[in-house]
Parts: sequence; C-alpha cells; structure tokens
Amino acid sequence: MSGRAPREQGLALERTRLAWRRTGLGLAAGSVAAGRLLQELVGPVAWVVTVLGLVAAALVVRVALRRYTGGAWRTAGGGLVAAVAVGSAVVGTVALLVVLAGQARLV
Repeated sequence: MSGRAPREQGLALERTRLAWRRTGLGLAAGSVAAGRLLQELVGPVAWVVTVLGLVAAALVVRVALRRYTGGAWRTAGGGLVAAVAVGSAVVGTVALLVVLAGQARLV
C-alpha cells in the first residue's frame, strides 16, 4: 500500500493534466512561430507545417485530457510521451535542414 491519501493522487493527476495542456500549448505556439519564420524560406509550405503542428497539439491535449480526467489514472505506458518526443525531434530536424538549406542558398 502506498499510504497516499486519495486527495494527493487527485492533485498529482491534476498537475499531470495541466503539464500536458502546457505541452500542447507550447507545441501550438511553436508551430505558429515556425510558420511565420519559415514563410520567407519555403513560402506557403510553411503554413501547411503550421496546420499540421496545430493538429498535433490538439491531439496531444485531447489524448491527455481523456487519459488524465476522472477518478482513475489510466496507465497505458509511455506511448504519448514517446510520440511527442519523436514528433518533436523529427520536426526540429526538418526545420534545421530547411534553415541550413536556406542559408546555403544565400551564400
């Protein structure tokens, strides 16, 4: 037995849910900023990337709210964390390559 009161588990659940909301908000803000900054380099394609980022942010928030809302904490492994980490790494790598390719054209 863990010895935790039910109230403590509820607060941990609330903090986790709020952390995932902040993650989704950060992903949305980063997507909009990337779209704005990359518009000069890649044109309208930047806004397609922005929309995909906003959809990903909405999915993260939706999955987190469904998973961490209610009385029971549904543990389904680290799938959500892994998906966000891999997705962020892929988007970051692609953005870096686009920026480096744009700088190579300027030189």
